[in-house]
Amino acid sequence: MAVPGKVAAFRLPPLPTVGEIIKLFRLKAQKQLSQNFLLDLRLTDKIVRQAGKLKNAYVCEVGPGPGGITRSILSAGVEQLLLIEKDARFIPGLQMLSEAAPGKVHIVHGDILTYKMEKAFPKHLKKNWEDEPPDIHIIGNLPFSVSTPLIIKWLENVSKKDGPFSYGRMQMTLTFQKEVAERLTANPGGKQYSRLSIMSQHLCTVENCFVIPGQAFVPKPEVDVAVVHFTPLVQPKIQQPFELVEKVVRSVFQFRRKYCFRGIETLFPESGRLKRTEQLMMTADVDPTLRPFQLSMSHFRNLCNTYRKMCDEDPGLFVYSYREELRQKKTTRNLLKSTSQPKQTEEENQL
Repeated sequence: MAVPGKVAAFRLPPLPTVGEIIKLFRLKAQKQLSQNFLLDLRLTDKIVRQAGKLKNAYVCEVGPGPGGITRSILSAGVEQLLLIEKDARFIPGLQMLSEAAPGKVHIVHGDILTYKMEKAFPKHLKKNWEDEPPDIHIIGNLPFSVSTPLIIKWLENVSKKDGPFSYGRMQMTLTFQKEVAERLTANPGGKQYSRLSIMSQHLCTVENCFVIPGQAFVPKPEVDVAVVHFTPLVQPKIQQPFELVEKVVRSVFQFRRKYCFRGIETLFPESGRLKRTEQLMMTADVDPTLRPFQLSMSHFRNLCNTYRKMCDEDPGLFVYSYREELRQKKTTRNLLKSTSQPKQTEEENQL
């Protein structure tokens, strides 16, 4: 009986190279989709190694493109590989890889932002959240345009233990622009410390593995790329609903250079804003003169816990939107201007 993975590893060498696949199917990276191809199999192997032991594992690769990372995953001896590719031009090349690894590859032509992964893998692979991560991995060289909204979506899935994470604490190995990767892993006080740092680190162990220089990609992007590994935590560092944490963190960081008091006060309606902001900061034991990038994870935890209590006491508070209040004010001002102008014109006409 053949060892799982050996067939794929044995049959892959005779295939055309990734570069030849690109020429064969006349593939060209589309700038509007922020596509960049990685042709060096030494680098794709290095990316796949960051995912850990993949022998007999189940893997979902996001945006495989011409199939460079796909080859490295198959060579690692996986049991099953799910490929989710939005661009139909890449499907024929991926089908060649599928034929080289019979029964191992399943190709889905679709958008990862809308694809339902809850039923993508066998039920027996599911693990309890408190257990070790399941033998399922997400790997992907993500287009820059989709990387941030996608990781936010998956972090929300981690928080709610749904979507891909209905199988347990599934690990992810993904590429990002170097600057985004630095935000994901930044510490308090750092230049890149941001909303993304809190949202990712309160839910996952996040590791910035290594940097790939831009010239390794075709076409060469204007920035370098970093590989980041995520492992969901058993217990989040802030044990509040994802939407509440995101609202608090987003409010704090919207005035990054000002005292944190300025951002926090936008959580409250204009009526009683100052008093409630002082109440929140005093109860949470946060110095109002700290800048947002100086706040630690424990500061954010205290702010979220206190804000949750205030929302429980005033159910209408959580749905309040500072931006909506500003928009309504602007609409009212414009309305007053438009209604007062004709009266002045009429009076002038009468005179």
